[in-house]
Amino acid sequence: MAEQVAQSHDVTKLIERIQDIKIAMLTTADAEGGLHSRPMYTHKPEADGILWFFTEKDSAKIYEVRKDQHVNLGYSKPDDNLYVSISGTASVLTDQAKIKELWSEGLRAWFPKGPEDPNIALLRITIDRGEYWDQPSNVLVRAFGYVKAVATGERYQPTGDEHAQVNPK
Repeated sequence: MAEQVAQSHDVTKLIERIQDIKIAMLTTADAEGGLHSRPMYTHKPEADGILWFFTEKDSAKIYEVRKDQHVNLGYSKPDDNLYVSISGTASVLTDQAKIKELWSEGLRAWFPKGPEDPNIALLRITIDRGEYWDQPSNVLVRAFGYVKAVATGERYQPTGDEHAQVNPK
């Protein structure tokens, strides 16, 4: 059976799904075109499709983003069978007002000098497109799917599965 993929222009569907998932895997391209991923803490996803991340001005990701602004973010919440992939355009900001607006004391572990730390930079990622897979996480639903597949030889398609591609533009 072919997978049904809903198309949407509504970025809020992506934001709703990632707002409680704080850690994303950010993937950038290095100077040789190789992909480099690392975990990043998402600060305040905005309804208009802007995501914010704190980082160090002298980090490899800043160098990589300045060479190629295209990035990917992977979010997952396995206990809820939720997976999100976001492609976006990254820019580097050192706007002190925005740093103070987004600052939280938990960041002091990485930036001991606080929001005035001269090595703080923000990654601003604008969502270009995204895709999510949101499936029922109930153990009984999955068990029923397994039993049906074994008994009938057909793939079980539970109601409530949602897979959509989001293109805000």
